[in-house]
Amino acid sequence: MDLYLPNSWTDDRERCKLARIPDSVGFKTKTELAMEMITRAVDDAIPGEIVLTDAAYGRSRGFRDFVRSKSLDYGVAIDATARVFLLDESGRHPDATTVRDLGVELGEQALRRITWRDGTRPNKKLNSRFVFRRVKPAFEGEPEPMLREPVWLVIEWPEGEKAPTKFFITSLRRRMTRKQIVRTIKERWKTERAYQELKGKLGLDHFEGRSYTGWHHHVSVVLCCYAFVVAERVRAFSPQSRRSRQAHAISLAA
Repeated sequence: MDLYLPNSWTDDRERCKLARIPDSVGFKTKTELAMEMITRAVDDAIPGEIVLTDAAYGRSRGFRDFVRSKSLDYGVAIDATARVFLLDESGRHPDATTVRDLGVELGEQALRRITWRDGTRPNKKLNSRFVFRRVKPAFEGEPEPMLREPVWLVIEWPEGEKAPTKFFITSLRRRMTRKQIVRTIKERWKTERAYQELKGKLGLDHFEGRSYTGWHHHVSVVLCCYAFVVAERVRAFSPQSRRSRQAHAISLAA
């Protein structure tokens, strides 16, 4: 984790001094902070090969290129207005189109239902309808867009919706099955769940101090506590357990 400081803070050095923010800390966008954290993770050999993000990061071409430069794959949400070149058998499509328009053009007949995991309620599986296409992202003013790496465009069109609602692009390998790709992209819910637990059960958002170092101390303690909780959870209820044991474990976990 890292602390985002807006310009109203970083431009007021007296305010920063009172909060014990080092002079070396200047303004950085959230995307820049994310790239720095990924760099630290790679340098420290933290396990992981895939970066998953929402559209706030996924819409950034620079961020996606950065992830690939670190020999990592990405699976990122993008805006419905993002433009791509649909690749045909010859390797390209003559005109760029928005991913939403492409989804509508392909129509519901192109969709395939995919189940990616069990839900939190008994006998409830999470599934939706998807269509996959090989594309290359389109950017204004790029002289040779077709030289860019081809990626998967994943369009989700839930049952009952009049048009597609979610769009992703991913550099995951072509040899992966559609189900494997969807399962991987949907793993981002674990990060959101972890964030909720950190706030709701361990007080991540309850910091009431007034210093930069104090915030870092608070977050460090919360993360250590969460690491202990996760380790105990895995030790007691191993993900490798059989379904019969998992069902028994759920009744005991309360």
